[in-house]
Amino acid sequence: MAGLILQIKVKPRARTSELAQAADGTWVARLKAPPVDGKANEELVGLVAERFQCRKAAVTIEAGSSSRTKLVRVEAAGSGPARSA
Repeated sequence: MAGLILQIKVKPRARTSELAQAADGTWVARLKAPPVDGKANEELVGLVAERFQCRKAAVTIEAGSSSRTKLVRVEAAGSGPARSA
């Protein structure tokens, strides 16, 4: 399964949560959550999933789970046809 690897610099305890791409191609995540008990990592996974319009289960932290610079994998969405309600 193909995936996208992102290098993300995390800044916890920010005023608002946002994910933006820097000029050098890296990503910067400002997170409201503190870096305690994995709360910032959970918020990061949710933020990345929202930005790339995928499920949280498709987002994994590959490296740097306890550091400010992380490598995050986003799995590609399924190639099947979209369902309509």
